[in-house]
Amino acid sequence: DGECCHGHHDEEHEHHHHDHDGHCSCGHDHHHADEVFTSWGKESPAKFTKERIESILTALDSGEYGAILRAKGMVPAEDGTWIYYDYVPEEHDIRTGKPEVTGKYCVIGAELKEDKLEELFR
Repeated sequence: DGECCHGHHDEEHEHHHHDHDGHCSCGHDHHHADEVFTSWGKESPAKFTKERIESILTALDSGEYGAILRAKGMVPAEDGTWIYYDYVPEEHDIRTGKPEVTGKYCVIGAELKEDKLEELFR
């Protein structure tokens, strides 16, 4: 979706050059090109609070769960509203959204520690 390329000095060129692999190619400052990104996602009826989501996203920044590139989700809040969140490193966007059928979340990164992520989101 191009978002992860903001601020790249040579965006166009970079894009054409790398589009064959379907990946965003602008993370090379922080990651080795040979790292493999995986995504981990779950559906869960578990309820959360905004504070809880904020602390989960802060935990993702710590590096303890792998090299997290992006996370997003929509989960039911304890007060009956729904929390939508979007994460890129050091930048957390948490807002209220429309109700969904079931809560779901997704984390994208390299070397994800899936068992630790399970515990974090439980």
